[in-house]
Amino acid sequence: MKKIEYFYLEHCPHCKNADRMIKELIEKRPEFADIEIAKIEERKSPLYAEKFDYFYVPSMFVDGVKCHEGVPSLEKIEAVLEKALED
Repeated sequence: MKKIEYFYLEHCPHCKNADRMIKELIEKRPEFADIEIAKIEERKSPLYAEKFDYFYVPSMFVDGVKCHEGVPSLEKIEAVLEKALED
């Protein structure tokens, strides 16, 4: 199982939607609950965030590879979680 690094902004409506979608997907697929998701508020960790290549939040990286950036959908978030489950 791989770790997800999830870059967000505290007041971003798209990030709040992504959070809601993650919760919904965990309820639907309990195996997603075991995935480590490191949530990084980019304004609080700007030096760390600069190391990653993205322009929009929410942005999600699985093992350092960008898997999502920008407006989320349930399908896109599920694909990120699926990628994290891969060995």
